[in-house]
Amino acid sequence: MMSRYDGGVFDDDMQAWKSRMGARGWGTPTWPSRYGGGGLSSAQARVLQQEMAKVGAFNPLVHGMGVTMIGPTLLDYGTEAQKAQHLPPIIRGEVRWCVGYSEPGAGSDLASLQTKAVDAGDHWVINGQKVWTSGAQWGDWSGTLVRTDPTAKKHEGISFLLVDMRQPGVETRPIKLIAGASPFCETFFTDATAPKDALLGELNKGWSVGKRLLQHERASQTGAPSGARATPLQDIAKRYLDVEPDGRLADPEIRSRLTGHLMDAKAHGLTLARVVAESKGANGATNGASVLKNSATNVAQTRAELTLEIMGSQGLGWEGDAFAQEELETVRGWLFGKAMSIYGGSTEIQNNIISKRILGLPDTTQST
Repeated sequence: MMSRYDGGVFDDDMQAWKSRMGARGWGTPTWPSRYGGGGLSSAQARVLQQEMAKVGAFNPLVHGMGVTMIGPTLLDYGTEAQKAQHLPPIIRGEVRWCVGYSEPGAGSDLASLQTKAVDAGDHWVINGQKVWTSGAQWGDWSGTLVRTDPTAKKHEGISFLLVDMRQPGVETRPIKLIAGASPFCETFFTDATAPKDALLGELNKGWSVGKRLLQHERASQTGAPSGARATPLQDIAKRYLDVEPDGRLADPEIRSRLTGHLMDAKAHGLTLARVVAESKGANGATNGASVLKNSATNVAQTRAELTLEIMGSQGLGWEGDAFAQEELETVRGWLFGKAMSIYGGSTEIQNNIISKRILGLPDTTQST
């Protein structure tokens, strides 16, 4: 059973499952139990994930930005009061978070952002525009990068604020995508406010907080969601393509490409497990996430391309009784999957990080 993505609407059974997962802290199994998390070790959490995967159990909290990005960053930088306020409702799945980063003039060059927060004594006043804000139309809160010192160098003078999205000064406008869904938004702040204690980390040091959140984001994009169980691609192929008497696919080229994909997927999974085991001393997010993010993108996009090719014309349907639900979801997934090599830091950005921070190669992007 899966959730709908259009607003995070759950049916009664899924709502009950979400509530029970949140009550046990199993949606955030390694988070501290004092905030309502599972309090499990990494090894225990892996066992939980494996057992859920065996029965096809879905973690309804794993897609939320509160769990994948905001919560881990709060654990890194938050005051005790901020953790006590925000972590329990995230763990219980009672609030939805979005992240206000990109702007029309600050995409890959995020440090050029111009959304301003002005100190008004006992609160901040926020004005500006964000774009590609995932889930903003459903968000209760936003982790937002703002400029608090316009006279400083662009990487300085940036702060990270926890902003209430349910206020008159915040407007969201969904951006419809080719895949049909609208998870991305333009977000406008017009004299929006945030209390002074909404500052996460130090004033004018938000670039470090923002980078840490991106590490957590990339770490969350390196593998399949906890509890997800996809139909093996070779089984899908045998439903749509000719099969020889010995059970092999009749098309040798498809066999070869499918085998290569399965090997890449297995190698990615094993590497992910190794990196997780090695990152215990790095709070679970390292530059190695950039390698895995690119690998996960390659595996997912290759699977989508192969699935579409295997289904043939049945994989290109948009609507109508001539297409099964699986086929309709396939074409939408293929289209939306194109964004994987852009969001969370594009493939080119990840390659730059790998080049400079992991391989130690010289930076050729800066002028001399």
